[in-house]
Amino acid sequence: MIEIKNLCKSFSVEDGTVEALKNVNLTIEDGDIYGIIGMSGAGKSTLVRCINMLERPTEGDVLINGQSMTELSQKELRAIRRNITMIFQGFNLLMQRTCLKNICFPLELAGVKKAEAKKRALELLEIVGLPDKANAYPAQLSGGQQQRIAIARALATNPKVLLCDEATSALDPKTTHSILELIREINKKLGITVIVITHQMSVVEEICNRVAILDNGEVAEQGEVSEIFSNPKSSAAKRLVFPDGSDMIADKDENQLCMRVVFNGAEAAGSPLIAKMAIEKQIETNILAASTKTIGGKVYGNMMLSVASDREQFETAMDYLRSVPDVIVEEVAKNV
Repeated sequence: MIEIKNLCKSFSVEDGTVEALKNVNLTIEDGDIYGIIGMSGAGKSTLVRCINMLERPTEGDVLINGQSMTELSQKELRAIRRNITMIFQGFNLLMQRTCLKNICFPLELAGVKKAEAKKRALELLEIVGLPDKANAYPAQLSGGQQQRIAIARALATNPKVLLCDEATSALDPKTTHSILELIREINKKLGITVIVITHQMSVVEEICNRVAILDNGEVAEQGEVSEIFSNPKSSAAKRLVFPDGSDMIADKDENQLCMRVVFNGAEAAGSPLIAKMAIEKQIETNILAASTKTIGGKVYGNMMLSVASDREQFETAMDYLRSVPDVIVEEVAKNV
């Protein structure tokens, strides 16, 4: 378990002090795939660097299985960092070394015998799906392949925690999906706790079970991904969940009643849900805004609907939509 308690981090700059983190409190359970998301400058990367003490907090503490990281000496920190490894957006591979030797590198630093290190590296190449790239150099690989080698290197010392700092930001959507699938498999098979630092909501949607939203160095909201996505409460969460601004209805007609419909993994129907409701219930609705996508036959996203000011019809429409599994419906007032 990772416990982040009252964590603060300040940096001195020419014209004063910048508070990068302000009283951050999080608990990450063993085996979680925990997302930390926020806009640029929210403090995400500073937080992840405080977890492994690459940055020393100004105040507060990080406890891993009850052990305070701030109380450890540099020698003790080096030892514990073998259990907390990291992958980055830029891969950070050694370009003059082959893939096999890149993976062996942390084992060499740990004093592992050469033959044993090579055996472990070959096993990891199998795990990440690149057994034929042992003698290739990073420059000969695609971005996705380089990230797989970086993941293999991170796993070399049998870590308990894997920190992913914007690890898929430089990759195209298809490659991102394959890397996230690999991380999920590693989490499941090896029981490694994964912390995903990202600004991409799609990454959190696809892989994480819990999420914390950072805004200006503070935790704006945290909880189960399904809960946050279906009913975001903070303005920071709403900006991320509803990036198209569909949470606002500035031009709503005063005589209209509006609702937000959130699809949280609902089965994709053979016919459009709103059209089906109109036919079955004789309720005319207007779609004010929509942002939905279908993944694996399931629908995710949100939609804003309006109904002419007939409260009875409006309630009937809400009840109809609420009867659909994995669909959340709530009334939305103007300029909420």
